[in-house]
Order: sequence, then C-alpha cells, then structure tokens
Amino acid sequence: MSLRFADLPTKQRALPNHPPKYYSELLQKSDELGFTMPSEMPEGQLLKTLVAAKPGGNFLELGTGMGLSLAWMLDGMNQQSNVLSLDNDEKLTAVVKSIIDDERVTILCTDGDEWIKTNAHQQYDLIFADTWPGKYRLLQETIELLKPGGFYVIDDMTPQDHWPEEHFPKASALKEVLHNHPQLTVVEMNWSTGVFVCTKL
Repeated sequence: MSLRFADLPTKQRALPNHPPKYYSELLQKSDELGFTMPSEMPEGQLLKTLVAAKPGGNFLELGTGMGLSLAWMLDGMNQQSNVLSLDNDEKLTAVVKSIIDDERVTILCTDGDEWIKTNAHQQYDLIFADTWPGKYRLLQETIELLKPGGFYVIDDMTPQDHWPEEHFPKASALKEVLHNHPQLTVVEMNWSTGVFVCTKL
C-alpha cells in the first residue's frame, strides 16, 4: 500500500502551489508534536470547493485535529461565512487557536457527543465529521443539523492496514446506512482515504 500524504515528513510532501493561510505553519506544528492523523490535502481541497459553493454559509467541523482541514475551509469561505470547529483535545485546540487568527472561525474544546445532543436547534450548510461523534455515533442527530441542500462529508472510509480488526465491520455498516439513508443523496469516492459526500434532501 502506498504511503498517505500524512505519513510523509513535511519536507517530502508536495505542497500546493498556493497553500491556504496558516496551512504550512499548522503542518510544521503537526510534525513537531508527532501528530499522526492530519487530514489529507486532497480532502482539504474538496472542502474548500464545497464551502465556496455556500457563500454566507454556516459550517461545522467535528474533529479539529491540527486544523489543516479548517485552514482549507477558511480559504474557500467568503467574509460572510463562519465555521465552528470542535475537538475534545485541549492541547490540540490550544495550538490551533494560537495559529489561526480569523474572526470567521470559532474553535471549541468540548465533548462532541454532548455538544451534538445539546445543539439540536442549530443548522449548518456543511458538516465535516472527522471523528467518532457525528460519524460512528449520533449520526442521525448530526444529519438533523444539516439544512436542506447541505453537505455531510466524511473521510477515512477506505480500509487501511492499520485499522484494528473490529473497525472494519463498523465502517462497512456506516457505508450501508449512508447509501440507504432516505434523507441523503450520496456519492462514495474511492479516492484519497475514501470520501463520502452526501447532500441532504
């Protein structure tokens, strides 16, 4: 199996010609901290494209990580858009907050499950679920947070050698649920780490 972009040291990564603001600094910091799960660059470019289709949009990222996907989203957003990014890792959210300085973004360190349960009144134009809450847990509650025509995006759906054995059936079950969900139209892409883009009907 070929190496993922995230597996390569910073110096060996083919960066985009015009990376988003903050991207290079966040990427360097992820290496310094030994963060092993940064988002892939192609998925970031996809997110940039999708948020650009929703000017003035309200966006939600579940799983801030090192903020790489967040940087791409900001790069595609107009000045009237805003994004909320959640993670339960206080160290990571503190690092990302120290680097990203943009009035359109709010970064919260919180429990994703509890946040989803207590914010059922919120509505978003795009949700990128890159952690268990909103993806493997509380999926329907998360879909209810989407506006009609809104995008639900997940990645890491192509089986990987490093997955624990018990994760394979979980991923297969999630694929089945999404493909048969009555509120969604779905495209599954065997691309990058395996990406689903769903639109709420």
